[in-house]
Amino acid sequence: MASYKLVTYQSEKGPRAGVAIDDKLFDAAALTRKASYITMLDILNDWKTAQGLLKKAAAAAGKSKLKSRPFAKAKLLAPVLWPSAIYCAGANYTDHMLEMARMQNIPPAPDPHEVGLKPWHFIKASRSVTGQGAVVKLPAASKAIDWEAELGAVIGRTAKNVPLAKALDYVAGYMVANELSARDLGKRNQLPDSSPFKYDWVGQKCFDSACPLGPWIVPASDIKDPQKLAIKLWVNDVIKQDSNTADMIFTLAEQIEQLSSRITLHPGDIVLTGTPAGVGAGRGEFLKPGDTTKVWVENIGTLTNKMA
Repeated sequence: MASYKLVTYQSEKGPRAGVAIDDKLFDAAALTRKASYITMLDILNDWKTAQGLLKKAAAAAGKSKLKSRPFAKAKLLAPVLWPSAIYCAGANYTDHMLEMARMQNIPPAPDPHEVGLKPWHFIKASRSVTGQGAVVKLPAASKAIDWEAELGAVIGRTAKNVPLAKALDYVAGYMVANELSARDLGKRNQLPDSSPFKYDWVGQKCFDSACPLGPWIVPASDIKDPQKLAIKLWVNDVIKQDSNTADMIFTLAEQIEQLSSRITLHPGDIVLTGTPAGVGAGRGEFLKPGDTTKVWVENIGTLTNKMA
């Protein structure tokens, strides 16, 4: 079976959904003969039908006379423009949870499963997404922008009260994410630590270009188990994070089950599944203009961005 990747690329007429097959990039609407497949959300909103059309088109692409362009020369954008929601798992790797406890000089928390806790998420602004190769302009308000390598899952079916055993059936595909954080904007220092209004999640997580995604979406059918993927991050070719999604505290399926019990998930919504140890906050290191980050997830790809 021919494999393919889904991208959003910059065409002469604006952003378009594309299908990358080997070294060629095809327009998704032209390849599938579905004129309505202009954007990635158009495809994801019709995912039940689209996945079959895409597999069939990918298998026939080698004999196709359709116009294509060299994939290496395409300008890629964030794969989904614009998701209705980005849900980010907090403290979801054991090693990262220990790392942050040391940084805050507090005792390590017990295994959340043992005390009856469920996955918890915060929301990142939809318009904070940016894509492969994009330059991230570091916000002037922060001097402590941190990196966070993550596996991202894209929802392909409307999901409400999804049972754990069927949760992954609602995933259309996977991509790489760098969930950037402004560590020095996370607290309102004028308020006491006991105040419920102490924390500023918007300031910390939602600045412009705070959510690099990409470089593409790999269909879920190509990933046998999202809990068995190596994940790494480099800053200027120096490795900072080196882990495996097997080390997540709550699996992606558990996260989808919990999220869908509280809110309806829609096609194109993104679930970022947490980051392992090795973030800058634990080292006292932060991104500066000129730095380049690379995030790699096994069987999915590498996402590269430069800071300015």
